[in-house]
Amino acid sequence: MSDALMTIYASLPVAFERGEGALLWDTEGNQYLDAISGIAVCGLGHAHPAVTKALCEQAAKLIHTSNLYQIPVQQQLAETLVMLSGMDRVFFGNSGAEANEAAIKLARLYGHGQDIDQPAIVVMENSFHGRTLATLTATGNRKVQAGFEPLVPGFVRVPYNDMEALQNVARHNPNIVAVLVEPVQGEGGVNIPEDDYLDNIRALCDEHHWLMMLDEIQTGMCRTGRWFCFQHGKGRPDVMTIAKALGNGVPIGACLARGKAAEVLQPGSHGSTFGGNPLACHVATTVIKTMQDQDLASRAEVLGKKFLRDLSSKLADNSHVTSVRGKGLMIGIELDMPCGDLVGIAMTRGMLINVTAETTIRLLPPLVITDEEADTIIDTVCSLINEFTADEQ
Repeated sequence: MSDALMTIYASLPVAFERGEGALLWDTEGNQYLDAISGIAVCGLGHAHPAVTKALCEQAAKLIHTSNLYQIPVQQQLAETLVMLSGMDRVFFGNSGAEANEAAIKLARLYGHGQDIDQPAIVVMENSFHGRTLATLTATGNRKVQAGFEPLVPGFVRVPYNDMEALQNVARHNPNIVAVLVEPVQGEGGVNIPEDDYLDNIRALCDEHHWLMMLDEIQTGMCRTGRWFCFQHGKGRPDVMTIAKALGNGVPIGACLARGKAAEVLQPGSHGSTFGGNPLACHVATTVIKTMQDQDLASRAEVLGKKFLRDLSSKLADNSHVTSVRGKGLMIGIELDMPCGDLVGIAMTRGMLINVTAETTIRLLPPLVITDEEADTIIDTVCSLINEFTADEQ
C-alpha cells in the first residue's frame, strides 16, 4: 500500500491487472473466480467487449460538455430507463450516494411544498445508503456514522421489515414526508423482507401522501431476477435510485421519479458537473442493451434459484449455518459466528467473496457466469464454510 494514499481502505494484499467475464488475474499471474463482481457493479463481468467498444467509440468522439448543453445520449438513456421502470423522469449523477442525495433533497423540497417546516424521512435499521453526510445519516449502521457528528437532522429510524413500526410512526409524527428503503438490504446482510412488505409500504405512503423511495443501487439492473426489485411486487415507487451495475464500472448513478415527485426538482434546485456525461451515458446505454439481448434478468432468476437450492442442500448438515437466503444473484449465507477471515482464505483458493454484517457471506457474481462457474462457486464456498466451522462442530 502506497504511503501517498489516505488510509481509508483496508485493502487485501492483491492487485488485479486484467479480467475476462467472471475471471480476474492478479499481477503475479494468479487466476480468480469473481463471486462479488466489484460489489454488484460488474454485472456483465470484466472487460466485456461491448463495454470496451462503447468506451473507445465515445472517448474518441466526446467525453464531456456539461449540462449547460443538451446531451442526446443522456436523453436516450433516460428514455430507456423510463421505459424499463415505468417512472417518468431521471436525474443523472456519478454514484449511488449522489443518487440518494438527490432523492433526499427531492423529499425535503416536496415536504416544504406541503407546508411542512421540518420534513422527515423514515429510514431503516441496518440499511446502507452512502458515505456523504446525509446518506450516512440515513444509513442504519452506527459504525459508519461515528466521529462525523453532528449528523444531518430529519431522519426517523425504524426496524426493517416491520410494518407495525412504520404505522406507529405514521400515527405519531406529522412531519414525515417519505420512506427510504432498500428492497433487499445488501450491506446489512442480504436481508429479505416479507413478500408483501413493499406493497404495504406503498399503501401506507398513499394513505399519508408520503413519497415511497426505493434504494435499488444494489438490487437494480437485473440483479434480483427483474430489471428492478420492486417489479417482483405490484406497486411502483415515487422515487428510485440506481447506480452500480448501470455503468458496469464506469461511474454513473440515477435518481428516477414519477408523478408528483417528478415535478419537484426544477432548474437551480439540483445539479452535477459530471453527471450524465456522454461517456457514462453511452456506456450505460450499451450495458442495458446487452442485458436485454442476453435476457440477464431471467438468467439471474434461474441461477439464483440454483444457488439457493444447492447451497441449502450442501450446507444442510452444518449447524453453524443459520440461514441461506437470496433473491436472484444476490445471495447471503449467515453463520452463527464472525466469518470475515473467510475472505482471505477464499482468495488462497482462487475465489473472491465478501463478508458483510460480520457473519454473512455475500455472493454477488456477474450475471454472465456460466453454469460451470456457478457450480464452482457453490462447491468452493460450501467447502470453505464446512472447513471453517469444523472445529466448532
